[in-house]
Amino acid sequence: MESNAPNSQPSVSSRRKSDDLRTSQWLRASWTRSHDALGDDDRPSAEYVDKVPGDTVLARAARPVLASLSDELDGEPVALVLTDSNGVVLTRSGGDAGLLAALDRVELAPGFRYTETQVGTNGIGTALEVGVPLMVQGGQHFSGPLRSFSCAGVPITHPITGNVVGVIDLTADAQHSNALMLSFAKLAAARIRDGILEDANRLDRAVLNDYRAACHHSGRSVVAVGEKLLMMNEMTQQQFDAYDQHAILERTRDARGETKAFSVLIDLPSGSTTQFSYTPSFADDKLAGGIVRMKEPTRGKKRTVGNRRTPRLSGLSGRSAVWQRAVNVVSDACAQREWLILDGEAGTGKATLVSAAHRHHCPGRHLAIIDAAVLSSEEALDCVLQELDGGSDLLVRHVHSLSDEATSELDAMLHKERQGVDADPWVVLTRTASTADASSTLLQIFPKTVEVPPLRYHLEDVPDLMRMFLDASGAHELILTHAVDQQLMRLAWRGNVTQLRQVAEEISRRIRSGVIGPDELPAECRATTRRTLSRIQALERDAIVEALAVQSGDKTAAAVSLGMSRATIYRKIRELGITP
Repeated sequence: MESNAPNSQPSVSSRRKSDDLRTSQWLRASWTRSHDALGDDDRPSAEYVDKVPGDTVLARAARPVLASLSDELDGEPVALVLTDSNGVVLTRSGGDAGLLAALDRVELAPGFRYTETQVGTNGIGTALEVGVPLMVQGGQHFSGPLRSFSCAGVPITHPITGNVVGVIDLTADAQHSNALMLSFAKLAAARIRDGILEDANRLDRAVLNDYRAACHHSGRSVVAVGEKLLMMNEMTQQQFDAYDQHAILERTRDARGETKAFSVLIDLPSGSTTQFSYTPSFADDKLAGGIVRMKEPTRGKKRTVGNRRTPRLSGLSGRSAVWQRAVNVVSDACAQREWLILDGEAGTGKATLVSAAHRHHCPGRHLAIIDAAVLSSEEALDCVLQELDGGSDLLVRHVHSLSDEATSELDAMLHKERQGVDADPWVVLTRTASTADASSTLLQIFPKTVEVPPLRYHLEDVPDLMRMFLDASGAHELILTHAVDQQLMRLAWRGNVTQLRQVAEEISRRIRSGVIGPDELPAECRATTRRTLSRIQALERDAIVEALAVQSGDKTAAAVSLGMSRATIYRKIRELGITP
C-alpha cells in the first residue's frame, strides 16, 4: 500500500520529474537571456580579455587543487576549467589532445570570456547567472558549436563574504559525459573554497598579529587593513570623532596595497591634524595588508591673511576643516601672488578653487586656463608663451601630461618670467595625481604644493555642495530629505565633486520642485559599494535598481522582469551594495 504520511519519501520517479522541472525552468530562462543578448546568432564568439590577473586569492587557492585533480584526470577525455567571477577562463587542464584541440576551436581557453552574453547558455556563464551548480548537456547549449560538449559548472563562493569569485567547470564530449561530472566539480569547488579560507586566514592572521603588537607596544591609535578586514582600536574611537574616524578609514583604504612604509601629516574634518604612519604587513612574501599608527590629534590654527579671516569665495561650498584649509592656502597664495602647485584626484575641484580665488583677489586681471591633457605639448607651450606675453595670470592644468622635453621648456620659460622686472603674473599648475617625477624640475620655482582632498575625505560637505549644484541647475525649490543627505554621505564618490555635480544635474532634469526621498535618487546613489564598478557592472546595478523601483521592492518580481533567478538577484544586490 502507498503511504500518505506527510513524512514519507517521494519516489525516485517523482524526484526525477522535480529535477527535470527545475532544469527546464532555468534552461528556458537562460535561452531567453541568450536570445535577447545574441539574437539568432548560432555561432557567437567569446571575447578575448587581454590582461587577466594572475596572482589572485582564487588563483592561489585553486593552484594545488587543480594540480591534484588534473593528475586524477590525466589521459581522460575531460577538461578542468577555472574562471573568474566575470566568466574569464583563467586556467584549463586535463583532457586528451583531441578534446583540447576541440576546445581551442570553440575558444574555451585561457583569456576568453564565457558568459551568457558572449556565447549563450553554457556551464560557466549560466552557473554565474543562476548561482547554483548545474549541468548543461550537449543540445542544451545555445551555441551550435558547443552542442557537441557537456559542461558541469559550479560557482565558487568566498567563504567569508559569500561573493561568487569564480566557476569550476568540467567539460567533456557529450558522448562521454555522465552525472558524476557535476559531483566531481562540486568536490573541486569545495576544495578551492577551503583553500581560499586557509589563505584568507593566513593573511588575516599576519595582519592581526601586527595589529595586536602595534596596540600593545605603540600606545597609539591603531587601524588595521586587509583584503576583507578593517578595524580600529579603542583609543582611535576615543581620540577621534565620527567624521575624523571616517576620514582616517578612507585614508587607510587608500593606503591598502602599498608595499613600503610612509608617514604623512593629515588634516581631519574636525580641524585637527595627526601624523598618519603606515607599515605594510606580510605573510611570508605575500602582502597581507597594513597597520596605521596615529599620534594624538592636535588642534590646528585658523589661517588668516594679515590680521583678518580668509574671505568667503563665491562659487565654492563646504565648511569642513579639510576643505577650508585648501581654500585658505590657495586664497592666501593668490592674494600674495605666490606661485602654487595643486595636487589631487580628478574631479576634486582644483581648477574651480583657483578660479574662485582669482575672481575674488584679482577681479581686474585675466586668468588664462590651459589644459595640457587636451592639447599637444607643443600647442600647450605656445599657449603659455602667448598668455604670458599678453600679461595674463596662468593656470596650467594636468601639467604631468606634458612630455619630459616640454616640461623642461616650460621650466625655462617660467624661470625667465620670474626674472622679469615688469611682469608679475600669478601662475598655478595642477596635477591629477601625485606625479612629482613628471614635473620635479618645476618645483624649484614653485615654493608650495597643496593637496586638494578627494570628496570622500570631507563627506560632511556633500549636502551643502548638492544644494549649490541644484540651485545652479535651476532646482531652487527642490528639497532633499535628511535621509537623502545621509544616503549621499554614505557613498564613496570616486568621481569626487564632478560626479556629485553630475548627479545633481540628473536629478534636476527629472524634478525641480517638491520633496524627494532616497527612492528618487539616481540608481548609482542607491548602491553603497566601496569598490569601483566596471561599465557593465554599473549598467547591471542601474537595471536592478530600476527594476526594484518598478516592482516596489519585490525582489522576486524584479528578478523575473530582468530574466534572472531570485538567487542571482539576491547575490547581485549584496555584491553591488544596492539598498532595496
